[in-house]
Amino acid sequence: MTTTPDFDIFLMATPGLESALHDEVRQHRFKAVKQVAGGVMVKGTWKDVWRANLELRGCGHVLARIGSFRVMHLAQLDKRARDFPWGSVLRKDVPVHVEASCTHSRIYHSGAAAQRISRAIVEEFGAPVADDAEVVVKARIEDDLCTLSIDSSGESLHKRGYKAGVGKAPLRETLASLFLRQCRFDGVEPVVDPMCGSGTFVIEAAEIAAGLKPGRNRHFAFEKLATFDAAVWHEMKAATPTRMAAVSCFGSDRDAGAIRMAKANADRAGVSGFTQFTQQSISDLVPPEGPFGLVIVNPPYGTRIGDKKPLFALYGALGQVLKTRFSGWRVGIVTTDAALARATELPFLDPAPPVLHGGLKVTLYRTAALP
Repeated sequence: MTTTPDFDIFLMATPGLESALHDEVRQHRFKAVKQVAGGVMVKGTWKDVWRANLELRGCGHVLARIGSFRVMHLAQLDKRARDFPWGSVLRKDVPVHVEASCTHSRIYHSGAAAQRISRAIVEEFGAPVADDAEVVVKARIEDDLCTLSIDSSGESLHKRGYKAGVGKAPLRETLASLFLRQCRFDGVEPVVDPMCGSGTFVIEAAEIAAGLKPGRNRHFAFEKLATFDAAVWHEMKAATPTRMAAVSCFGSDRDAGAIRMAKANADRAGVSGFTQFTQQSISDLVPPEGPFGLVIVNPPYGTRIGDKKPLFALYGALGQVLKTRFSGWRVGIVTTDAALARATELPFLDPAPPVLHGGLKVTLYRTAALP
């Protein structure tokens, strides 16, 4: 693969978690790291694009900026799209889908803009266009500047490739990893999730403890680009050693089906050796032997008015168990309702910013080490 100069790479975050992703990106030593609305910007090459997809746990999509130009009207967009060197990135045998957005620009019809760019790719470059194409070109027209990006990820990066089984309200892995980061989890302490569902928090924590790369078991859209070098990519994946986790991560749930799913997911993720899942109720929860660690839980929220009353008792019971049995442990609780969080009577620090999850705004409530 020929060496290319650095270009802009946009690392997409769930709104509200930009700061946590910024911390992760800095830790992975990317260049020119800058937090922006909706994510983090860095500078890099295509190898950095691949590495971001392979290594970053909290990023949703990795967008590679491939060019930009001024446009005042659709005819000008058509001409500049036809002159664009698509062959430097795209392949003629791989279908492409084009998406466009327009903000504060004389071109205001995003559908017409996407159609002009699509037609230019077909007629001038020769690649087919398809609505279900894995390779997506994103055109953002803002203040009359058209910026072109490739979504190098394909499917959202929360799809790690191991979760065949999910519960009723699954937490995305990208959110789980950044919530763990906000709770200062660093992979060297035990984690307990007493309402683990399909095991997302527990498996994510175990992967961090073992040094496993989140993108190790999946395919990416960038593998279908002209810039892709399979040999280099193979070397990158092979050069990611794992380590034996020094601690175990523990999940429990009263639902036997959830425990079966969590165990199967952990096995597919390769972390069954240092995860433990137990069917039990909150009242039976006790801390594992060993050092203090983190209890993190995503309890039911009760999105309908009639659902909330019994939840106050559930949150209260959880808080009582944690206060009486988990002295020295930190706690993180993800919920939509501050009143439910208060029902635990736990000494929460200032809450983290709210985050959109499944159409709801959820907030992470954290404690310091419990007295």
